[in-house]
Formats: sequence, C-alpha cells, structure tokens
Amino acid sequence: MYLIENYTRLPVRFVRGEGVYLYDQEGKRYLDFLSGIAVCSLGHSHPKLTEAVCSQSKKLLHVSNLFENPWQEELARELIKEFWTEGRVFFCNSGTEANEAGIKLVRKFFRDRGEDRYRIITFRNGFHGRTYGSLSATAQEKFHEGFEPMLEGFDYAELNDINSVEKALSPKTAGIMLEVIQGEGGVNECEEEFLKELQELCREKGLLLIIDEVQTGTGRTGKFYGYQHYGLEPDIITLAKGLGGGVPIGAVIAREEVARHLTPGTHGSTFGGNALACVAGKVVVEEVKKLLPHVEEVGNYFKRKLEELGVGRVKGRGLMLGLELDRECKELVVRALEKGLVINCTAGKVLRFLPPLIVDKEHIDLAVKILKEII
Repeated sequence: MYLIENYTRLPVRFVRGEGVYLYDQEGKRYLDFLSGIAVCSLGHSHPKLTEAVCSQSKKLLHVSNLFENPWQEELARELIKEFWTEGRVFFCNSGTEANEAGIKLVRKFFRDRGEDRYRIITFRNGFHGRTYGSLSATAQEKFHEGFEPMLEGFDYAELNDINSVEKALSPKTAGIMLEVIQGEGGVNECEEEFLKELQELCREKGLLLIIDEVQTGTGRTGKFYGYQHYGLEPDIITLAKGLGGGVPIGAVIAREEVARHLTPGTHGSTFGGNALACVAGKVVVEEVKKLLPHVEEVGNYFKRKLEELGVGRVKGRGLMLGLELDRECKELVVRALEKGLVINCTAGKVLRFLPPLIVDKEHIDLAVKILKEII
C-alpha cells in the first residue's frame, strides 16, 4: 500500500536464493530461468560474489569520483581485455544510464570536430531504457505513450533491412545504435550479413557504431560480448544487468579516439563505479570468463530441447533464448510459476528464458518438462 503501482507483480514473495533456485516465504522452491531479467549471472548467493561483497562492505562502500578509484581501474582493465581494441571505460549504475552516456558521447564526438551531426538511427522493437534519451532511442511507441514529446534526434529503421537504414540516413546522422539480439522486443537476432553491411555503411559514412550490450553482454550469449559472434568492431558498447551479478552497475566502453571526448565536467555519476559495485563486477567478470564454454554448450542443448517441443519458433543464442508461440503467453508465465518455474513473457507471444549462466542440463530438462506440461 506504500508503493507506486507501476509494476504488475506476480503473487509470490521470494525471500532467499541459492544457485539456480529461489525460495518463497513458505519455503517452496522455484527454478529461476529469468535471473532477475538477465542480472543474476552467477545465480543466487554465489560464494565468491557474496564473500567479496561482504568483505568490501566492511572496508569502504563509497567515496566519490573526485578521487582515484583503484576498484574501477581493476574492473575496467578486465573489460578492456575483452574489447576488440584499445579503449576506455565509464561506470554508471544501470543500462539506461549507460545508453544515455553513449548517446551523449556520440553527440560530443561530432561537436568537438565542428560537425553538425547528432541524429542516431535505432531499430523497431529495440529497447534502450526508460530515461528520456534512451526512451526516445527506443523505437516502440507503447513505451512512449503518456510521456510525449520524445526527444528529437532519433530515426527508426527496420531490423535486418539495410535499405531502411539507408533511407533513414541524412547529413546530420551521427551514429547507428542497436542490440545484436533484441531482448525486450522478442529475442530478435540480427542477421550476420545485415550487421556486416551496417558496419561497412558506418565506415563509409563516418558514423559511430554503438552496440547496446546491456542484456547480451557479460557472457549471456556464449561470448563475453554479444557482438563478438559477428566480427563487429563497434566504436561504443554499453553494459549493465549481468555485470554486477545483482549489484547495480552499468558501463560504457569506447575506443580511445572516441572516449577522449568525455572530458572532465562533461558527464558524471555520483554513485557510478563505487567500490562495492566494482568489486562485485570484478568477481562476475572473472567467473563468467571461465563459464563461456559452458554457456555455449548448455545454451545449444537448451535450444535443441525447445525445438523438440515443436510448439513454436525458437530464437536467440547461448542462454538468451525465446520461444515464439502463436498466441499470447502471459497466462503461461503464471502457470509455470505455479509449477515452480520462473520465466517471462515479452513482445506478447514470446516466452523468454534467461537462466543463470551456471545452469546445468538437468535444470534445463526440468524446465522443458514443465513447459511441455503447460503448453
């Protein structure tokens, strides 16, 4: 009765978690195939993560970004190791903040060069966040309703259609921003040839390529960054969700030439990259790097098992999968929950699966068994 009712909440109260399982206040166990929407990448109560967070909380939680921060430097070094070229990192607190910073960086890059280029092309059914810049970049009108007017400077194209991208181009176009797999939009994967054409277009026109890795990043697809499946060389990528394993953190990674345009005073974050978040992030990154072969193996296994159900189209990579049905699937989410399986419905007809990266084949078998019963 004290909360603003902006969420439609399911009637379950989880009070603890362990590994791939959640437990409600009655002690009932649930198999978690949502991970807090791709956040709890190492599952619940991971020993190394909880130990690191508890240890750091006894030393120092936060000072400010007015001082040197060794925890940021350590985590940034690990993130850059996986990036395709030399770059720099900016830390914030969430995916929408990371995308806001990325949008600002694109504009600043061209302003500093004396070019009047500020428009960014994004894609239908994409999702980039709920603050005004990232919301305006989100080409789904249902998220805009009631909050108009959107910010000026964004042009929308169709995914996997290079002709629609070319039509959206103008002399003021500065960049192209997209998810290689659209999460909120229905687990829609980019075609490899389309991404190749997109990168060539960016190079030809001098545009910046921004990959939103908020959901696909930190091992979710079987590569550390989702763009690595396609041989891309992005100018900017954005991260959040699974990076902190449950502790709020976001990040922007930009190649050197682009990153240097965020000079002192041009952008900032009070809480961004605090000691606690960066310690958590470092543990997650170290553990996820070890898990990548496992994610690929069990992800392929899960995809095959979903395809064997024969009830809809299976989409996605690694442990970011969707099952597109021929009907609305919200009711199936409730029925799965009753049987002890936590899943999600997105884009109306797509069951979305985002289990912790530590999930095993036996957990997948159990989840598929429940899906078979309810579908």
